Amino acid sequence: MTGYTMLRNGGVGNGGQTCMLRWSNRIRLTWLSFTLFVILVFFPLIAHYYLTTLDEADEAGKRIFGPRAGNELCEVKHVLDLCRIRESVSEELLQLEAKRQELNSEIAKLNLKIEACKRSIENAKQDLLQLKNVISQTEHSYKELMAQNQPKLSLPVRLLPEKDDVGLPPPKGLRSCRLHNCFDYSRCPLTSGFPVYVYDSDRFALGSYLDPLVKQAFQATARANVYVTENADIACLYVILVGEMQELGVLRPADLEKQLYSLPHWRTDGHNHVIISLSRKSDTQNLLYNVSTGRAMVAQSTFYAAQYRPGFDLVVSPLVHAMSEPNFMEIPPQVPVKRKYLFTFQGEKIESLRSSLQEARSFEEEMEGDPPADYDDRIIATLKAVQDSKLDQVLVEFTCKNQPKPSLPTEWALCGEREDRLELLKLSTFALIITPGDPRLVISSGCATRLFEALEVGAVPVVLGEHVQLPYQDVLQWSEAALVVPKPRVTEVHFLLRSLSDSDLLAMRRQGRFLWETYFSTADSIFSTVLAVIRTRIQIP
Repeated sequence: MTGYTMLRNGGVGNGGQTCMLRWSNRIRLTWLSFTLFVILVFFPLIAHYYLTTLDEADEAGKRIFGPRAGNELCEVKHVLDLCRIRESVSEELLQLEAKRQELNSEIAKLNLKIEACKRSIENAKQDLLQLKNVISQTEHSYKELMAQNQPKLSLPVRLLPEKDDVGLPPPKGLRSCRLHNCFDYSRCPLTSGFPVYVYDSDRFALGSYLDPLVKQAFQATARANVYVTENADIACLYVILVGEMQELGVLRPADLEKQLYSLPHWRTDGHNHVIISLSRKSDTQNLLYNVSTGRAMVAQSTFYAAQYRPGFDLVVSPLVHAMSEPNFMEIPPQVPVKRKYLFTFQGEKIESLRSSLQEARSFEEEMEGDPPADYDDRIIATLKAVQDSKLDQVLVEFTCKNQPKPSLPTEWALCGEREDRLELLKLSTFALIITPGDPRLVISSGCATRLFEALEVGAVPVVLGEHVQLPYQDVLQWSEAALVVPKPRVTEVHFLLRSLSDSDLLAMRRQGRFLWETYFSTADSIFSTVLAVIRTRIQIP
């Protein structure tokens, strides 16, 4: 009590009061130091102990206090979802950033290209403008040049001849008739369109004698032709059909000539007329022989030398398919090139050349005193020798097994029916065609029929006799489809045929098929070819 009371009363003097203050200060510092020591030493130790040794919490099943990796702090379910979302968003942002950079680079490149294209377009526009200026200047210069150096041309005025045309000056002779002195060009101006007037045969007495098939085929063809007109006053050409007749000899030459001269547009001499005689049979006679045709052209399959006017008359092919189209399915193929027989010939000669020529002699025969130069005997002997040699398989028959077809004198008559002849030609590489022995007969219906059948089935025609006039010879290149050999060279025919290559044979067969299909096969092709030849001759485009 005494001490406490002393302290409370201020101690026993000033010296005691000072000691007490010092002691209390020391106690406070010591307690503060001890407290700091405990906090700084023991608390970290305790914290470290709990963080490293405490088990995982019951609810979460994991350690709450313990050393963990940085990514393990997100193992709680909602934290994990947020972490995954953050990672995916971060990846997408990185990818989008990369794409943005790529797109920016591509956009920069495209901008450069656009600028380059703009510059090239501007340059092209400038070049185009310059070219337009050059073209306009060139056109202007061309027009000026044409206006200065070329006169103005216009179509000529179409000529219409007077109905009372008195005709052309007569030629010196019937054989001297040519286009320049027997054809009236004034009726066929360049702008006329080549109008053709076809007489109706039924309106004349001549029509009752015609073969019905030939007449019907011709009329059907004429109605469908683009050049045929019904206005005879503007016609350039007049066509009349006179054959083939139903029977031979029903109309005398004088009666036929009288009917021709009575045609309404004959104009005394028949200029610009075409008289057509189509042969459907091989025995068709020369209907217009000994008939004065004036200045009219003649188109038929049989001509004598005294009757034929080169460059004026026309040799036409026979009308085998009158009212029916040819069956192209039965035509043999182009290959193989070589067939069973090298060449074939079937025919029979009814009348010899000696009786036809009445012992006429040539210049050499008069010098040597020999009989007429009938090469048919030599041809027969040569062809039989080739057949007997058996170097190549050939078939030659100079006597028909059945009755031969009717034919003209000195002409080789056809054997058998048409179907039988075609079957033999289908097996033949070459088809021999021996021209009539009479040199005055330049072409006959029998020869034209043999030529037609050979071309139809692809047998290359070999014509023995260079004097023959083949159909449309002045406009067709027959050397590309047939062989024409003089009769004195008959001994060389075998060598000539064997020397041709397969490529040449195939080319000739193709050309022959083309000629047959285009110019010979139907009535329409024959009529169109006749008009085309005349149009070419008078130079109408």
